[in-house]
Amino acid sequence: MSDAPHVGAARPMLVSAGSRAAWRVIDRAGDYLELAKFRLSLLVLVVAAAGYGLGASGPIDLWGLLQTLGGIGLVAFAANALNQVLEREYDAVMRRTRNRPIPAGRVTASEALIFAGLCGAGGILWLDGAANTLAAALAGLTLLTYVWIYTPAKRRTGLNTLIGAVPGALPPVIGYAASSGTVTVEAGLLFAIVYCWQMPHFYSIAWMYRDDYARGGYRMLSVVDPGGDRISRQSVVFMGLLLFATLLPAVFADWPVIYLCGAGSLGFWLGVFVVRFAAERSRENARAVLLASIAYLPALVGLLLLTRGA
Repeated sequence: MSDAPHVGAARPMLVSAGSRAAWRVIDRAGDYLELAKFRLSLLVLVVAAAGYGLGASGPIDLWGLLQTLGGIGLVAFAANALNQVLEREYDAVMRRTRNRPIPAGRVTASEALIFAGLCGAGGILWLDGAANTLAAALAGLTLLTYVWIYTPAKRRTGLNTLIGAVPGALPPVIGYAASSGTVTVEAGLLFAIVYCWQMPHFYSIAWMYRDDYARGGYRMLSVVDPGGDRISRQSVVFMGLLLFATLLPAVFADWPVIYLCGAGSLGFWLGVFVVRFAAERSRENARAVLLASIAYLPALVGLLLLTRGA
């Protein structure tokens, strides 16, 4: 018999080594997607797409929309990564965040900074080239306010959710500016809708994890008002403002009656969960608000786009 090694015998080792390398790449990519808060960024892209569609004067330019979403997505990734760099010490002591890539040691703070810098610069330049300078400037403003105003405010004031809702409501305005080249009353209405929506959405999260936020030293409203009276009142008030804001397009932009009926029904549906939470501030009711609010926003956006120009 030949003394040459049997090629087939080595193949399982090669396959195994290749599989391990592939899994390492997949795990690494997963860490960066977690750093970018990919799932949260998808909601950002949903409302940005709505802004782009509503700002278009004619048929929606799908290629332009995709490029705009690419730029906005990168800026959102940058904001989320920078937020985790700045809060890495506090994330390490909170149960819900201690396994994030930086506190868990899977990504270093330096690597996260490089990632955020590339995403932020790339996203703004992409928007400037593919859309216009106004959209790029609004994206830069969103990044700055989220990282340098909202992030430190979380440890200083119970009003931080009201502050953070400003950059959180800018993505649809960026999308609107990208397709229209301007910002109008219609874009302002989109801003108001997303701003108000964030209150019951994020207050429910703050209530569910209030002990964890307290452990991390965050002055969320649920921490500074442990009884929950203020968080309940504000959730109901902003739910009412949200319902009002969703009906305003029919006044300023002559939206059809079918939109009014749909928006009113969606608002009533979400409002039931918010009022129930305000009446009984349990974790289960807070979670119900969270899940309902996540379903509500894409449904409202779809309704806006479907009835656009009807």
